[in-house]
Amino acid sequence: MFLRELTQAYEWAGRKDSAALAGLTRIGINSVAGLLCHYPRKMEDTTRIVPIKDFGISQICTDVQVIAHAWIGFGRMRTLKVLVEDNTGTAALVCFNRSFLKDKFVVGSRFRIWGKFHYKYGEIQSSDFDYETPEEAANSSGLLPIYPLTEGLKSPVLQRLVKHALEEYAASLDDELPQEIILRDGLLHKSRAIAAIHFPSSIPEFETARRTLIYEELFYLEVMIGMRALERRKNAALPPSTLPSSPSPSSPFSPLQQRLIERLPFDLTAGQITAAEEINQDMDGNYPMARLLQGDVGSGKTLVSFLAALRAVEPVPGGQAAIMAPTELLARQHAENAARLLEPLGIRLCFLTGNVKAAGRAILLKRLSEGEIDIVVGTHALFSKDVIYKNLRLVVIDEQHRFGVTQRSLIMSKGKNPNLLMMSATPIPRTLALTVFGDMDVSVIRDMPPGRKPVKTHLAKESNEKKVYDFVRKELAAGRQAYFVYPLIGDNEVQNVKDLKDAVSMTERLSREIFPNYKTALIHSKIDEEEKQRIMNGFRKGEINILAATSVVEVGVDVPNASCMVIEHAERFGLSSLHQLRGRVGRGQDQSYCFLIYSDQNIPSDLFGKKPEELSEEDRTKEGKRLMVMLENSDGFIIAEKDLIFRGPGQITGTEQSGYISLGIADPVNDAAELERARTDVFAILETDPGFLLSGHQCIAETLKRAPHFSSAGL
Repeated sequence: MFLRELTQAYEWAGRKDSAALAGLTRIGINSVAGLLCHYPRKMEDTTRIVPIKDFGISQICTDVQVIAHAWIGFGRMRTLKVLVEDNTGTAALVCFNRSFLKDKFVVGSRFRIWGKFHYKYGEIQSSDFDYETPEEAANSSGLLPIYPLTEGLKSPVLQRLVKHALEEYAASLDDELPQEIILRDGLLHKSRAIAAIHFPSSIPEFETARRTLIYEELFYLEVMIGMRALERRKNAALPPSTLPSSPSPSSPFSPLQQRLIERLPFDLTAGQITAAEEINQDMDGNYPMARLLQGDVGSGKTLVSFLAALRAVEPVPGGQAAIMAPTELLARQHAENAARLLEPLGIRLCFLTGNVKAAGRAILLKRLSEGEIDIVVGTHALFSKDVIYKNLRLVVIDEQHRFGVTQRSLIMSKGKNPNLLMMSATPIPRTLALTVFGDMDVSVIRDMPPGRKPVKTHLAKESNEKKVYDFVRKELAAGRQAYFVYPLIGDNEVQNVKDLKDAVSMTERLSREIFPNYKTALIHSKIDEEEKQRIMNGFRKGEINILAATSVVEVGVDVPNASCMVIEHAERFGLSSLHQLRGRVGRGQDQSYCFLIYSDQNIPSDLFGKKPEELSEEDRTKEGKRLMVMLENSDGFIIAEKDLIFRGPGQITGTEQSGYISLGIADPVNDAAELERARTDVFAILETDPGFLLSGHQCIAETLKRAPHFSSAGL
């Protein structure tokens, strides 16, 4: 029997426990399998005694006697308070929503308690504690599973339900991993692993059970990814007659690429050269390329994509390339850069968005379908129904996380298995890239063009923003420009949000009160594209000194003379957005600055002007820690890894709502070594036995058969 077959309801839970059953349903548990896969967060060792006097050292776990009861509060708001003591001191148990404990904690009775204690209101107390009677403690292993709980679902009830499920089903569970891997890595058989994750005989057995189940989850995640890669290659193999010719043996670059490189007023970085070479090798291979190009803000990914586009449109194979960006602002900037760099080489370019006028659009589409355009740059309009390509050989998707899977597949369907290059300036740590883009190759540009000065970052409380304004005023007086970014467009954009600045009202204040001698303009997503373009051109030319905006300027804005980025209510932005916004400055020869202004209410300490080593623990609240990441790091890869800790992998990669990452116990970041090993094992199996026909691999086939959501058709 496989665990995923256990879809039976748990009627044996007992009809009296309706609150517990409602709680289980609330957290998505509606089968025996779901119950057994609701793993403990940790295992508490109740045999290690920590007395009350040591409450500040670690979590208390001690034998106590109840010495008194009391009620605090009035009426329905009354809360039970129980005073207990051990041989080192006394403590108060504050029993929020646990008034039933009055009958349990009889004065004079003894218990073993454990929990988090602190000093409050002149006494040592806890509202987060568990307990056992001496009889229960004597009959237990001393290890207590700590589960994620919800309203109506208490730990003792959940433990009882899990024990019943284990007694009924655990012994008959079949292994879902090949025996050779179980033996090689010292893993547990499935039946034992499921039992030991809930009720282990020792902490080492609990850790082995966790390691087993973590590896199993990651193994099947990689099976899913590997099967998708095989499916893509099977359906997309290129017949020999259509393979492109290789570049010259004396150079890794094609003739057109070499001509572009020779025209550049600077040398490519080592990372750009390596990435371009990897892309060329892919495009000359037997299968269409599927590659993710990662690089920090300003690392030169766009230039590498232009080199890839040139490879696609060489006289042989004589194809077309489409470069798709998420916003018209970014697409237009790519088109302008492409025109400057590629048109002198004889490349025929066009720009296509939903705002291209009907008459011009018809002519453009006709030329595109007849092969008279080599490279088209645009937005999602590139995959509109009426857009037809003669020979689409390469699709480049910039800021890939802003496009859905459906949008990507629509543009890909415009060609016959075209090469795919996805780019991201929001770096994804390698471990997560292997998880989310496991069927793609990954290129990383880690170095930056020489000569760039790092942006100096400062944190400021909202009450100290005048210091920031004064600093920016000096930069403006020196002839430089500034961005001011806000979380909202207007003050009516979000209900029930007080004291939150917005771009519209602050544009008025910046121009009238704060910087009356300088021209300020406003840009946000609801302004039409022609007006956006007019404003951006004015900012680039220096006719506009201050650009007030929302995060619409996060990508696609390149103004070398802008030296100040001021982000108000910085605590409202994700780390990746903050890093992208900071990357809008520091593109010229002058020193640039980024000011992160945060709400006094969200972060209590004044961090402005302090060095990291001068900060107290009070400074490092959750929001403070997030902003400290920006203060202490300029490497986008490090920031992305920190962002994973704060936000989780699903939010960063845009997969949270897609069901792509659905892991119960594994964490692709913390379990990176297990992920790497699972990937190596799975791809080795797929290489020799893609159908899982060998006897040692039939458990994989059986598991997939019983879990249709793992099949490649659903990927």
